[in-house]
Amino acid sequence: MRKKYDVLVYDTTLRDGAQGEQISFSAEEKIRIARRLDEFGIHYIEGGWPGSNPKDVRFFEMARQVEFKNARLAAFGSTRRAHTAAGECPNVQGLIEAETPTVTIFGKSWDLHVKEVLRVSLKENLAMIRETVEFLKSRGKEVIYDAEHFFDGYRHNRKYALQTLQAALDGGADAIVLCDTNGGTLPSDVSTAVSDVARVVSPDRLGIHAHNDGGLAVANSIAAVEEGVKMVQGTINGYGERCGNADLIPIIANLQLKMNRRCIPEESMKQLTHLSLYVSEIANIPPLNSRPFVGRSAFAHKGGIHVHAVLKNPLAYEHIEPERVGNQRRVLVSDYSGKSSIEYKAKELGLSLDESDAKSRKVVEKLKALEHEGYTFEAADGSLSLLIKKTTGEFEAPFALECYRATDEKTEDAPSVSRALIKISVGNEEEITAAEGNGPINALDNALRKALTKFYPHLSEMHLTDFKVNIIEGSEGTASKVRVFIESRDEEDVWSTIGVSESVIEASWLALVDSIEYKLSKKTVPNLKFKVEKVVKRN
Repeated sequence: MRKKYDVLVYDTTLRDGAQGEQISFSAEEKIRIARRLDEFGIHYIEGGWPGSNPKDVRFFEMARQVEFKNARLAAFGSTRRAHTAAGECPNVQGLIEAETPTVTIFGKSWDLHVKEVLRVSLKENLAMIRETVEFLKSRGKEVIYDAEHFFDGYRHNRKYALQTLQAALDGGADAIVLCDTNGGTLPSDVSTAVSDVARVVSPDRLGIHAHNDGGLAVANSIAAVEEGVKMVQGTINGYGERCGNADLIPIIANLQLKMNRRCIPEESMKQLTHLSLYVSEIANIPPLNSRPFVGRSAFAHKGGIHVHAVLKNPLAYEHIEPERVGNQRRVLVSDYSGKSSIEYKAKELGLSLDESDAKSRKVVEKLKALEHEGYTFEAADGSLSLLIKKTTGEFEAPFALECYRATDEKTEDAPSVSRALIKISVGNEEEITAAEGNGPINALDNALRKALTKFYPHLSEMHLTDFKVNIIEGSEGTASKVRVFIESRDEEDVWSTIGVSESVIEASWLALVDSIEYKLSKKTVPNLKFKVEKVVKRN
């Protein structure tokens, strides 16, 4: 099957990605991600380092019950210990016990590491590489050799760095991966080194593993592919230690869409955005809006001139069609954007507005009035869409607020306790609910969800991921206001809403209601091409 692909994709999110700050996958979460990667069409999935911790041991035990249809599961580890037979080394034995079809081992390519870190002779290091690969091959494993710190080693001692690759080849390695472990190599130097190595190792057996300390991991991976390497290693969303690893999301998109290098099934390209969101959801890391190809801002347009051009021909300001990677075009509207932006947003909602339409003028007037009050919709696309729906008479509120109360109590010897009481009506039914939370806003959120879940069970799929409060300086004798942004998400979408008031609780309430009504609107209007959002009542 792999012969159909120009480049093989090797994912190490579950091992290298898990070394990033604030990321800790359980064994069960790693299985979920592995299944999703396999469905997407990734060729290799590195599961972890067996024997390094109980979590990875459990993962490999669970993985034996999973039938991977597209991917080969790989266990990761090091070469044998110095002056120890490969068959007697606990690290190597752990790789065998993982029972994966592929094993990836790393060894030292930089003489500095051999002398000062391992503290063995250069000759012993070569033996460690060759004998470990040889032993694993004798046990029927596909062996991928990661040449750690290769580019640093090549720069300081080219002859020895190439000898380490030859040792892996002599042992029978199926693939040799050149690693920019410190992440400081430039693309031109990657190209030079890979071109040189290709004289010794066939490019079909070469791979690239880049870190992002210089902000060049994706560029270095692309440069290596241009020199003929067959395998690219990286992580979803670029997660990893320090500044992260090469981000497979833009790598896959650039390889397949820009370079015509087939690396995943064509039908999977439209799942690229969802894959990015899925992994960030499990990692509990907020999605990066500016992430190329799949971020919320990747195809977002704000300036009126830009929007006017995009309405005529999207290629004027977009390098690809966003739908090709499962993303969508967004227009960011402010009082600087002009009617073109409003008309485009209305089009997203299935509404017909043109320059002479009274509805269009009404929306612009309302927008400018709210902007004057402190609203800014460029980072609150959900609230903007709701505003358009309401102003044009296309809004039907899923619930109505009767009243709410939020309190925060603190005693000297105990932590503060926040409580919220809320009364809403849905149709002819009323619901009164109370809840506690970590602060009055969280208590209000819990109370509102508790009240609405009775009527809309799918609200359980949604949760808040970010909460920001900005102070708006008062002018002309008016009091200062607060602007609250809330970012929410489910497994398929991320959206932002805004509320403005002199009270932080009321501003938060306005943003919270917009967020929930957006989620509800997704279920009630499934036939629209673009996202549909509703707006809470504004004074």
